Amino acid sequence: MLGGILIGLSATILLLFNGRIAGMSGMVNGAIKLTPHERWRWTFILGLFMGGALYEYVLAPQPTPTSTFSPRMMIIGGFLVGFGTRMGNGCTSGHGVCGLGRLSVRSLAAVLTFILTAISTVWVTHQVLPN
Repeated sequence: MLGGILIGLSATILLLFNGRIAGMSGMVNGAIKLTPHERWRWTFILGLFMGGALYEYVLAPQPTPTSTFSPRMMIIGGFLVGFGTRMGNGCTSGHGVCGLGRLSVRSLAAVLTFILTAISTVWVTHQVLPN
């Protein structure tokens, strides 16, 4: 719950003080342009890593469990997520956190698509495909 509060707080602060949406796909896309007026994106991304490291190594009551997924499937999944975020003009953080917070109908449609796709993917990989 604390993580959700911090994500919402950081997205709100970014919108209030910078007028920008805290969607991670757009954030990374703008950061790799390496122009001087995009430095704020690197600061935001660095803050995400530092927050995660602070939690994992200082605050967490126990280490986060490691994943048992195959690296090949995780890479394929990463490419599919990247493809989906380009098609949907944003990712789960942009549409789910910021878009829904601004009552965007387009973001609601995107989030429902994300959820239905995730449910379908889990069903196919766990019920249809052989282990």
